[in-house]
Amino acid sequence: MQKLRQQYPEKFAPVDRIFSRIQPGNRIFIGTGCGEPQYLVRSLVDYVSAHPKAFFDAELLQVWTLGLAPYMDEKFKENFRRNSFFIGDNSRDAVNRGLADYTPIFLSAVPNLFYSGLVRLDLALVQTSLPDEHGYVSLGVSLDIVRAAVDSAAIVVAQVNSRMPRVHGEGFLNIKDIDFIVTYDEPLLEFSATVPDEISEKIGKYVSRIVQDGDTLQVGYGTIPNAIMAHLGNKKHLGIHTELLSDGIVELMKSGAVDNSQKELNKAKTVAAFCMGSSKTYEFLHDNPSIEFRPVSYTNNPLVIARQKNMTAINSALEIDLTGQVTSESLGVFFYSGIGGQADFMRGTVLAQGGKTILAMQSTAEGGTISKIVPNLTSGAGITLTRGDVHYVVTEYGIAYLHGKNIRERAMALISIAHPKFRQKLVDEAKRLNLIYKDQVFIHGQGGEYPEQLEAYRITSKGVKIFMRPVKMTDEQSMREFFYTLSQDCMYHRFISTRRDMPHERLQKFVAIDYSKEMVILAIIEHEGKETIVGMGQYIIDDTNHTADIAFVVRDDYQGKGIGYELLTYLTYLAKKDGLHGFTAEVLIENEPMLHLFHSMGFHMSKIAEAGVYELKMMFREQQ
Repeated sequence: MQKLRQQYPEKFAPVDRIFSRIQPGNRIFIGTGCGEPQYLVRSLVDYVSAHPKAFFDAELLQVWTLGLAPYMDEKFKENFRRNSFFIGDNSRDAVNRGLADYTPIFLSAVPNLFYSGLVRLDLALVQTSLPDEHGYVSLGVSLDIVRAAVDSAAIVVAQVNSRMPRVHGEGFLNIKDIDFIVTYDEPLLEFSATVPDEISEKIGKYVSRIVQDGDTLQVGYGTIPNAIMAHLGNKKHLGIHTELLSDGIVELMKSGAVDNSQKELNKAKTVAAFCMGSSKTYEFLHDNPSIEFRPVSYTNNPLVIARQKNMTAINSALEIDLTGQVTSESLGVFFYSGIGGQADFMRGTVLAQGGKTILAMQSTAEGGTISKIVPNLTSGAGITLTRGDVHYVVTEYGIAYLHGKNIRERAMALISIAHPKFRQKLVDEAKRLNLIYKDQVFIHGQGGEYPEQLEAYRITSKGVKIFMRPVKMTDEQSMREFFYTLSQDCMYHRFISTRRDMPHERLQKFVAIDYSKEMVILAIIEHEGKETIVGMGQYIIDDTNHTADIAFVVRDDYQGKGIGYELLTYLTYLAKKDGLHGFTAEVLIENEPMLHLFHSMGFHMSKIAEAGVYELKMMFREQQ
């Protein structure tokens, strides 16, 4: 630095002299997030305090700040007016009171505002690393829109901080391109995500089911994304193309889960636009060639994102309505955050080959008093994501897959993952709005709670891997498809009837069930994220005899592969677990495969033949 002082003495002016160049109405850019030049901001405020008439109506532009915002004090209202491209905690109240401005815009489009001159910048206050032997400094943890601001501003003032890491990518500046240098060392701002609670942990586990080996990820910030990252440690060959680099991503890099080997673009590189994390993460960034920071005009460009195969974008929301519309920026007319980069990533990911968009959110807000899944978005809310932007919605109550689903299916899927205490009201409103069937059955209370703990994987004697789980009320369409794949002979043996139709009224009896009184287990083949039902087993409890009437059916092309045996074995296990004494069933005398299967289970069996049908009574051996 001493050598540079001798070489460029004019760049090392006192801060008072630098700020004396500010004119009334100037636009002043301040670096983003954890890269905010805190000393320069404090010095600017001190300067105005000492010279209150020095300038007026200066517009402060920033994405958001994590630090203190002393310029928002009422006494500086004639000197400064804040204009944010994203609303944070420090500006939310002022924006909604009309004391500060908010510019809604896709984050990817902000750099072009500066480059085009649509938004003129008179002064840019940024923070950099120490210069190297070639005279280059790094913008460090915040490149995002800072690069464009530095390139476009009439005057660039850099706080050179030895604690700022040198980050590879497009964030290097030559000292020649900086107008004023202020040397001041201080700790960088840090962002510590709240320790995940039980709800966040559940959401993280569900999201980890969706993320596959080799996916390239974008993840937002906060408690839920932190929990999601913690559950991805067993994945392999993950890639990162994101706007935010967090502590969680760095931990995945250290563990080897992220190696960026499967990426379509920037292979072997973790690509981000800025970092919000801990000092340990900043140390990891320093001179690390596996990490590249790019401006948001690249990282958030939907056309770039669309080129990444198996891109997976994970974001959150304030509200989602039963048709799939999402707001992440406002609560009705109350501005809360902003468009930011969410829409960029979700829309780019929808276009990517194998892309998956995931909305991960707690089911309630305000201490559980408000449902975040609503019949309609609150009046005045900005629609951040349209009905076509979201593939998966995840809450602590499960996963709703919306892509390709009609409005009725979407509404039922979202109701199924809402908080239980709001589900009945959502059903009632959905019926009123004609989003679902007027006669839609809904089982409320504990009996209607989906028993996730009963999900299980099995490999049959013929080597077929099946996923067995209880039926959900959202399975109506899948069940319809399953029944219509069955041959007439198969349907006759299952229902002892020649009836072939499966209308909504009949299907409801299979999918809208009280799990405390009956059980329907589906045998599913999973392929590339799609579930195909190949078998179904059902029992209905007879409280009088403490037994259950059982029946099951397997799709014709999967018969003889051991699926029926696995269904019967699992249903038997569940019945015994519930303390039932045995099963009853009606089986056609000619249905020898079914009779053989029941005999193979070792039940204590008795049967009565009547009109071509056996009435079976099958007691569990240990109950005798």
